[in-house]
Amino acid sequence: MRRIGEAEHIVIIGGGISGLSSAFYLQREAERQGKPLRLTIVDGANSLGGKINTLQRDGFVIERGPDSFLSRKLPTIELAMDLGMEDELTAQNQSGKTAFIMKEGKLHPMPKGLVLGIPTDIEAFMASGLVSEEGKHRALKDLEMPGEAPEGDESLGGFLSRRLGQEIVQHVTEPLLAGIYAGNLSKLSIQATFPQFAEAERQHGSLIRGTQHQQQNKGKGAQPAWPEGLSEELKGSAFLSFKKGLSSLVDALDKALAGAERRLGETVTALVKKDRKDEKSEEARYEIVLASGERIAADGVIITTQGFNAASLLEPHVNAAALHAVDYVTVANVVMAFDKATFGIDFAGSGFLVPRSEGLRITACTWTSTKWLHTSPDDKVLLRCYVGRSGDEEAAKLPDDELKQAVLEDIEKSMGITAKPIFTEITRLPRSMPQYPVGHLGNIAGLRESMAKELPGVYVTGAAFGGVGLPDCIRQGKEAAFSALSAL
Repeated sequence: MRRIGEAEHIVIIGGGISGLSSAFYLQREAERQGKPLRLTIVDGANSLGGKINTLQRDGFVIERGPDSFLSRKLPTIELAMDLGMEDELTAQNQSGKTAFIMKEGKLHPMPKGLVLGIPTDIEAFMASGLVSEEGKHRALKDLEMPGEAPEGDESLGGFLSRRLGQEIVQHVTEPLLAGIYAGNLSKLSIQATFPQFAEAERQHGSLIRGTQHQQQNKGKGAQPAWPEGLSEELKGSAFLSFKKGLSSLVDALDKALAGAERRLGETVTALVKKDRKDEKSEEARYEIVLASGERIAADGVIITTQGFNAASLLEPHVNAAALHAVDYVTVANVVMAFDKATFGIDFAGSGFLVPRSEGLRITACTWTSTKWLHTSPDDKVLLRCYVGRSGDEEAAKLPDDELKQAVLEDIEKSMGITAKPIFTEITRLPRSMPQYPVGHLGNIAGLRESMAKELPGVYVTGAAFGGVGLPDCIRQGKEAAFSALSAL
């Protein structure tokens, strides 16, 4: 039984960026409102950060998980400023921005004006070698076709094929967009991934024309409301990171949350709803059951784990089909360091994407030391290759020696690199990339409606719900924090 006036207790399940953001904004807002609050973060891992994992080795800054974040989505920048670490933000190398796509074994630069795979500079698109003349003319039919946006949701692949044709989808938009989710475009929800595409068709009758309009508006000042004091260099970079790696964000959150209890290396096995005779009772509403059998009383709960783990905690109380419908893809990152003297190649860009049709094991390669100057000593080169995507996960599961050899073969085929790496770091991320099915947003809205009735004070958030990037996870964590605090 809790005494009147005693701090209420919120348990956050999951110590990744969603959970840490929830905890940080809960703590900050509770202090602002003068509400006494206890926080406990529970995670099965022995350290905080989830997929964020920076390795400092021999002068290299190596990201084992995500390596950057979109600058135009502001929550990460805002969190950095809230933590007082805005001076640690770093922009892409200006000379390392050009990206390439492989076609028939050759790397072609993405044409000027390509926005998420959508051509907006028609002249540059027509001059590109990525798509045949027939494929280009089919894509441009989008400008003449009537808008046919259906009511509700549809697959991202179905939409793009309908508007632009199959060839540009296969060679341009699929490697670009599927690379973000490691997904199959024919199964991904457009409303949960790129709703601006459907909006462009609805408003302008054409995906290309609508995307051109969106870009023109950006040029007329419809820019993000940049936080005050952010440098022009940072504003001008599409992607940002931190000088000492993304783990510095986790470290800053860890320090800011010094007063929160941590239960690391502890697995949550059940969420128990207490049978309270009186809703005005001071007794805690819930108990969190750990694998050890210990029970933690909680007045509120925020679940930020992967969808399938969240489902196991929720389904005794509500229908969790919306979470079971979210598949997960296994991927791996293979980072290789080289001596520049033996490398024999100078990169003029950020990296390249590999369509499925090319038959390589790697799905993309980032020229990390060119894109991010802080990641490597001047006399070294750092490459990061991605392996695994929906329908093609076996390569990501190969033994280390076989996976390393497969990547070496692919970078020789794609770039002619025969140099031997100084070292190789392999990171496997099993079931890490959520795949939002058609109807996902409606499914999740229904789940949350059921939870509001059956589990008041319990919230679910994170990559399985409304976006996989760091800004999306931070935004969702912040929203869950405000919801949980207002419900106490």
